[in-house]
Amino acid sequence: MIYIIGAGAIGKALTVFLKNAGKEVILIRGSVDDGTVHTGNIRVEMPSGVVHEAEIKIASLSAFDSLQGMVVLANKSYGNENLAITLRPKIGTSPVVLLQNGLGVERPFMTAGFEQVYRCVLFVTSQSISEDTIRFKPVAVCPVGIEKGNASILKRIVQELNTPQFEFRSEENIQPVIWKKAIVNSVFNSVCPLLDTDNGIFHRNVAALEIARKVIAECVAVAAFNGVMLTSLEVEESLLKISKLSDGQLISTYQDILAKRRTEIDTLNFELVRVAGNVNVFNTKLLGELVRLKADMSGGII
Repeated sequence: MIYIIGAGAIGKALTVFLKNAGKEVILIRGSVDDGTVHTGNIRVEMPSGVVHEAEIKIASLSAFDSLQGMVVLANKSYGNENLAITLRPKIGTSPVVLLQNGLGVERPFMTAGFEQVYRCVLFVTSQSISEDTIRFKPVAVCPVGIEKGNASILKRIVQELNTPQFEFRSEENIQPVIWKKAIVNSVFNSVCPLLDTDNGIFHRNVAALEIARKVIAECVAVAAFNGVMLTSLEVEESLLKISKLSDGQLISTYQDILAKRRTEIDTLNFELVRVAGNVNVFNTKLLGELVRLKADMSGGII
């Protein structure tokens, strides 16, 4: 059994693909826990115009005394501390797979003593069109690596989750991938909401790219301070690739601000600031503060 926690755009899309691939899968709402279980039809629209849909079992955590199988987290990362407390008595030795970008999102599960913790770096865009319709676009195969666990279970995780629509692969050294994507996301999730624009802005607009370069330079230095060696050029190349492939898509933080939801900026810009040591991160911090202010002014929850 695969339990997907987080009934947002990523969780819903993955659940549909897995269900249609013949997997046993249950979608668990991360923010609502009323003990109910029901079914609902979910549609996923692809860039090609193809629509995938499935009747999905949707539940809340309190409906289960234990979660035996694989637990995939597609919830917002700011809920991880409470989720780790709730999951610990239910999960036993079941592996936890985090489908969350950002830095330090695995920390609550490591601290709580979970036996199997794996990190996935997402290279997809997914946007809710309505309560039961998702617009999904794959950008690249999503790597999964070990935070705590072993290679044989990692291999099984990838085999179980992989579908033609949402592809996964195993990654022996996941930390550089995590850092590179976190830096890229700190750019997208701050600049795009502040400019009220989509992901394609960086390959379309030189001035926006220059702002991105300032943030990238700061964050590459932070990565080096933390023992992860990246170059500004490789991060910029990744940023531009994602910008081109997701042109027209709205980044998750901008979607959250528009919907007056809490953002995940704490595990992006502010986590990079937290681990910066003596590295100057003025631009990264300022953009994060402006996003936080914009979210607050929009009526969302900080």
